[in-house]
Amino acid sequence: MRLSGPDRYELTITPTSFVVRCAKGTPRFSGGSTSGKPKLYVVSVKDIPIYVGITKQSMSARLRLGRTADGAHGYHGYAWRHHHESAVLDVWCHEGSTDRDCLDVETVEAEVVFLIRCAGQWPEHQTEIHFHPSKPSHREIAARVMGHYRLQ
Repeated sequence: MRLSGPDRYELTITPTSFVVRCAKGTPRFSGGSTSGKPKLYVVSVKDIPIYVGITKQSMSARLRLGRTADGAHGYHGYAWRHHHESAVLDVWCHEGSTDRDCLDVETVEAEVVFLIRCAGQWPEHQTEIHFHPSKPSHREIAARVMGHYRLQ
């Protein structure tokens, strides 16, 4: 399993909108963030992760879903959009992936959340997580991801 990234984006947030700015200063996602490959993403504020997720959608589609959900089908969208005016979004893309590899990315997601919890508390706006048996490679990747953040 090989994750590329992270691609880093700054988000300006309101409860009903996200404005994205990439490292090059453009207002859009690029590279693996636009692909249908499995992706791990971490939302952080002041280098502290507040949410960890995965998706196979483009990040713009995933953020749109998290912004527009109203609970009609049980999903209320991203809680963090109501609590922060800005955040950083880091995206790692699973290169050379197959459909089965979504399970690998979901396993890394759980390991990242576990590392955050071991340091004190669950990510502030984490609402669910799916745990799977992990291998040393999943845990090693999770540790590398967490090397980008501070823990409380």
